[in-house]
Parts: sequence; structure tokens; C-alpha cells
Amino acid sequence: MMVAGKQVRLGRITEKGKMLCIPMDHGITAGPMKGLDKIYDTIEKIERGGATAFLVQKGIIKHMKRVPKIGFIVHYSASTTVGPDPNWKVRVGSALSAIRLGADGLSVHINIGSKMEPYMLRKLGLLADECDALGLPMIAMMYPRGEAIKDPNDPNILAHVARVGAELGADIVKVPFTGDENTFRKVVDACPAPVVMAGGPKMDNDEAVLTMARAAMNAGAMGVTIGRNVFMHEHPDIMVRALRAIVIEDMSVKEALSIVETRPK
Repeated sequence: MMVAGKQVRLGRITEKGKMLCIPMDHGITAGPMKGLDKIYDTIEKIERGGATAFLVQKGIIKHMKRVPKIGFIVHYSASTTVGPDPNWKVRVGSALSAIRLGADGLSVHINIGSKMEPYMLRKLGLLADECDALGLPMIAMMYPRGEAIKDPNDPNILAHVARVGAELGADIVKVPFTGDENTFRKVVDACPAPVVMAGGPKMDNDEAVLTMARAAMNAGAMGVTIGRNVFMHEHPDIMVRALRAIVIEDMSVKEALSIVETRPK
């Protein structure tokens, strides 16, 4: 069997077939929030903690002063909170430019239920073709957001949203957590592509974040992509280490929490 470029790149953003990715594309949406104001310091902490990959917009890689030590994914969707429609994520790059940057993967954000959904679906399908042609893994961030969505945590809606990502060619589908292990398993089982859990809003409780990650892995997820609950943490490196214990090393929440408790007081 020959090894294809897509397999090589997938190997750079995963470990033991699992993904622990820290997305940090939020700066374009909401500005340089805590943890992203000094993003290169945070990237170093994430590398030190043992994440398999981080995810940023292309300009963050272009201005980086050194080669990243772990896999990285370039995000090619954008909108801002002060724009006319924050839910309309427009395409801001190509698969070829991601290859030129040395990226190991490309990601797009799609909001299902938005009035601009048709434009985003087209973006998703065409970028999947570009990525296939170049052997570049594509991660589709699939969210139920917009005028047509009454309950964004409805497991049936989330299953539909995940399925859209797989149907249009994503290699990995990122989707919000349903709230419990059993319903998330149904989302994972109904999605032909591997699923990773989105981390959601900032929580004040580390145990809640770790419990959510453990439930997602128990439900059959390929991994987790957790942004604000890592980069806004007082000790991102230690939080990554605790998540790694669950995602890569298959440890319990209790064991992972003992890692967080080693942080400096």
C-alpha cells in the first residue's frame, strides 16, 4: 500500500489516531481576547502541553518567527462580531495557499440554519474538492446557528449538521457537544466521517471541561478541539496536559484532574 499525502498530514495532526487540537481563530471574530493577545506565547504553551495540533488564521503562521513544533491547521473562514452578519462565514483562502504555508490541514466554519447557508455549503463542497486534489485534510466546523435554529443543542439537529459536513466531503467533522454521552454517540454513529467535539464557551470549572471531553471520547469521538477553555486558562499548558491524558492516554477524569491540580497556586 502506498502512503498518500493526506495520510501523512493526518498523522501530523493526530496521535494514536486521536486529535487534541486547540483552535485559536477567534482573534478575527472578536479581537485579541485573553490568551490571544500574545498568541505566540500561548502556542508555545500548547506545544509544551502536548496538543497534537493548533488551528489559526493564515496571517498568524505568516508572522510566526519559527517553525511550529506540532501540527497546525489553517482556518479559511471569517466574519466579525461588528460585521453585518456574524453568522455568514466567508471563504478567505485556498487549499493551495495552505500547502504553501506548510499547513497539515485546512478548516472551514459552516453555520447551518443561517440565511446565508447556501453560500457556505458551496464553500464547503468546493474546498473539499480542492483539498482532495492536493492531499490536504479538511476539517469542517459544523454549527447549528441562525434564524432557522430553535434549539442549537437538539441532538437531531446536531446529527443533521454533522452529516452535512461528511456528505460534502470533510475528512473530519467538528460539532458541538449535545450535553450527554448517549445523545452524542448517536451524532457520532450517524456521521460517516470521524467526529471531534467542539469545546464551546468558556467555563469556570476545569472538571466540567474534562468531564465533557471524557464523555465525547466515550461516545466514540476521534478527539476534541477546545479553544477558549484552554487559551483563556491561567495555565494553558497544564490544561492541555490534562486533556491529553483523557484524549490520547484514555485516562479518567479523576486522573486528568490530578494533573490540573499540580498547577502553581
